[in-house]
Amino acid sequence: MMIPLRRAALAAALLGLAVLLPPVTAHADTAPACLTATPAPDPEQGRLADPRTTAFPERAALDTFVRRFPAALCATRTAAEAERLLDGWGEALWQAAVNRAQGRRPGGDLPAGDDRPLYWARLAMTDRLARWQPGFTIDRAALRSRFEDASRGLTANEFRAAPGVRRVFISGFDPFGLDAELRRANPSGSAALQLNGRRVTLADGTPAEIRAVVLPVRYADFDAGIVERAYGPRLAPGPRAAHTITSISQGYPGIFTLEAWAGRARSADPYPDNTGALSGGTYEHPVTAPGMGPGAEFLRTSLPTDAMTGVQTPYPVLLNTAVTEIPAGEQYPVDREDGPTPGSRAVAGGGGGYLSNEVAYRSNRLRLELAPRLPGGHLHTPVLTGLPADQAQLTGADFERNESAITAQVLAVLLRSHPTG
Repeated sequence: MMIPLRRAALAAALLGLAVLLPPVTAHADTAPACLTATPAPDPEQGRLADPRTTAFPERAALDTFVRRFPAALCATRTAAEAERLLDGWGEALWQAAVNRAQGRRPGGDLPAGDDRPLYWARLAMTDRLARWQPGFTIDRAALRSRFEDASRGLTANEFRAAPGVRRVFISGFDPFGLDAELRRANPSGSAALQLNGRRVTLADGTPAEIRAVVLPVRYADFDAGIVERAYGPRLAPGPRAAHTITSISQGYPGIFTLEAWAGRARSADPYPDNTGALSGGTYEHPVTAPGMGPGAEFLRTSLPTDAMTGVQTPYPVLLNTAVTEIPAGEQYPVDREDGPTPGSRAVAGGGGGYLSNEVAYRSNRLRLELAPRLPGGHLHTPVLTGLPADQAQLTGADFERNESAITAQVLAVLLRSHPTG
């Protein structure tokens, strides 16, 4: 997920359900009276009015989560119970999506690696949570945050403490740009689901385990520290700490790019996030995101980029060294192809000034604070194309083939992400 580097290019761019689903009372598929009929005001949830959004979880056999969730809410009697409920259902939804992506949970006719059913199921469940009227006091925002974290892989998703096994941590993103095309998917989210928990062999023959999370395309969640909550536990010293981190998002058509630089600024306006919110920053007037810890204007990747760019099929993998900066003592932004100059103000890193750049900056700022020798950086995938022209068709052969090819190459690049020697 990104805003392209230059403003001229801005617009180019577990098994069965019974095992995973927490128990609820009888008649779980009926509409309980404890939910108001008034739709939730969140603009992202407002897209649920389109019937195609219901079809995604239905055609992936994740709709049972959505249908049974209201009854589970209505059976809850205390705030502590509500916290446990949101944790449990979020973790169950995440694991069901991972199991489906990896072929352990068959169901529906959408491709196994499709990230869209998880996105739309989660969003429908947050809509039900927003309309829940319990008979006791709750912190609704905190409950949603718990559910979001759990259903995105931030909880109950630790590395195994296995001697001799390298630990590779990645993050992907939700679909975005949905007002222009509601059927959009995000190959970085698909890769996260298909790779989470997998044991693989690195290019040097070392065994490795991959763990993954899927992040929202929302400024408010970044302001509230979701990147730090995702990466912090994996960077803290201990037997389950990551050896390599790579944030991943969707980028340019037809190519992968490894971003040499992440910038500290937001500068993506007028491009909104999934709720319609703006960053408050432009190329002419970049801003620093709320909650950002101390750090340099630009941070350089420490991934072994020479090895990782050795993977060149089916898509080229390029090292992107471009940035946009306001040079020291000047007022206006300048595009540079060879990285920043000393003392400059960040405008855009390799991932532009949107959330893909920000996840790279936040995660690597934290890496430098907690584990400075660790390899870390950001990978952009090609844009996922191939949706049928007929808006009623949610998938197609070209779309599925492209998604599979991108995910396979993400893994091939990651297998070279640990330095040898």
